[in-house]
Amino acid sequence: MRYLKRCYLGLLLIFMYAPIAILIVFSFNASRSRANWTGFTFDWYIALFNDPEIARALYNSLTIALFSSIIAAAIGTVAAVGIDAMKGWRKNLVMGVVNIPVMNPEIVTGVSLMILFLAAFRFFPRMSLGYGTLLLSHIAFNISYIILSVLPRLRRMDKNLYEAALDLGASPVEGFLKVILPEIMPGIITGMLLAFTLSLDDFVISFFTTGSGVNNLSILIFSMARRGINPTINALSTIMFIVVLLLLYIVNRRTGGGQQETRD
Repeated sequence: MRYLKRCYLGLLLIFMYAPIAILIVFSFNASRSRANWTGFTFDWYIALFNDPEIARALYNSLTIALFSSIIAAAIGTVAAVGIDAMKGWRKNLVMGVVNIPVMNPEIVTGVSLMILFLAAFRFFPRMSLGYGTLLLSHIAFNISYIILSVLPRLRRMDKNLYEAALDLGASPVEGFLKVILPEIMPGIITGMLLAFTLSLDDFVISFFTTGSGVNNLSILIFSMARRGINPTINALSTIMFIVVLLLLYIVNRRTGGGQQETRD
């Protein structure tokens, strides 16, 4: 039985990652062909970094992922503290609302945000879909992940520490900054890394909430693929896969380390 389980797991991993492995291999292929290997080269990576359109998309992706994760971390942390203080049906109701962006199909979220922005533009006619709406949409779906990363840390924290700080003369703000914040910081960092990864990788929501001339890497890859497979797409996809893989590895290590620390 154990042998069958390992065979099943191996076949599953091959089915999932064989296409990605082929993409990575052919990103170093000297030919534009997607079927014939003609030699090893870094030309497609050199062409990738010399393309101004890709450079703009990379800048947009990195800045939006960075700003959205930082802003979402600030909002989500404060929200998590408030949710943790709730009790009864109110807490259950709010947690249900928090889980909606996580469970909701991305296309529903993307279309909903697009409709919201277009309705808002009726009152602000000079505004339009673009970098700002893209940033706001990424902040909106990242907040839930921050909350869900910080709440477990708050539940494990000794609530008497904060009350003791207040008894010793600390103000509520000082108690939060000097007692609560250091305790939940690992959860905040883990949530920020996860939010950064999700923002960097997002396509569906970005596609519906961006405007003409503002692309992130996911949208750019999609538009390039529609014009025909270019070997630079393989190189760009390889870099994105490696970056996301490294970020997820760091998140998993931090999460696993926190769980081990709790058990000890």
